[in-house]
Amino acid sequence: MYVARIGLTPVKGLAHEFRPELYLPASGPPGDRAFCFYDVAADRILRTVDHDALLGCRARWDPPALTVVTPVGEATGNAEPTGDRLVADYWGRPTELTVVRGPWSALVSRYLGKQVVLCRVGQPGGVVWGGPVSVVTTSSLAEVARRTGRDSVGGKSCEDGRRFRATFAVDTGDAPAFVEDEWTGRSLRLGDAVVRVRGPLERCALVDRRPEAGGRDATVLRALAADRRVGGQIVFGVHADVERPGAVRLDSAVAVED
Repeated sequence: MYVARIGLTPVKGLAHEFRPELYLPASGPPGDRAFCFYDVAADRILRTVDHDALLGCRARWDPPALTVVTPVGEATGNAEPTGDRLVADYWGRPTELTVVRGPWSALVSRYLGKQVVLCRVGQPGGVVWGGPVSVVTTSSLAEVARRTGRDSVGGKSCEDGRRFRATFAVDTGDAPAFVEDEWTGRSLRLGDAVVRVRGPLERCALVDRRPEAGGRDATVLRALAADRRVGGQIVFGVHADVERPGAVRLDSAVAVED
């Protein structure tokens, strides 16, 4: 097995940014969802599933410079905290945020047609559902492609995993679909790093949306509903905590350690 894809996004809800490598510290992927937009009217962190046009935006963060690119323009500047702090709801979990000074709030508010404010998340993983690391496998992606009528073309699955927004996609070769279920409670070595797998990762309707544009284009949840439920929730892939920090690169070897 080997690492086939590495991804993260500096701003929650925006398109995933693919990386050739990253160093995985104990807190999880550096800069992953370090920022989020606060929904002023709803008094909570903006929910991508309700505003999937965010998927059509991209972000690049080279601290302190943050760039956000939207279909109506782009904004770049140093992401400086204003000192204004708030506690916002993230799916029932209070999360500390610091408002950021700069041009991004006005740009994205104009794009979405509603008032939002860019904030720095108080702690790593504060707006990540589940553990800080998520993993999907090519075996399971191929099964999703089959179930949704997006079967492989030229030997490669049409379902490349972007819609699942995982930290790592692992090429599992000829292993059966959902082989990752067997990793629950075990250590998984990814290059020089080791993660401890918590278990299956719950999924929402966002997996049915076009991964870089928004708008529904698939029926993934329905395809998984019959046999991919844990505690009543539809699951796909696994989530994990970092057990041993280390570097992970594309094509790094992957192995179950215990």
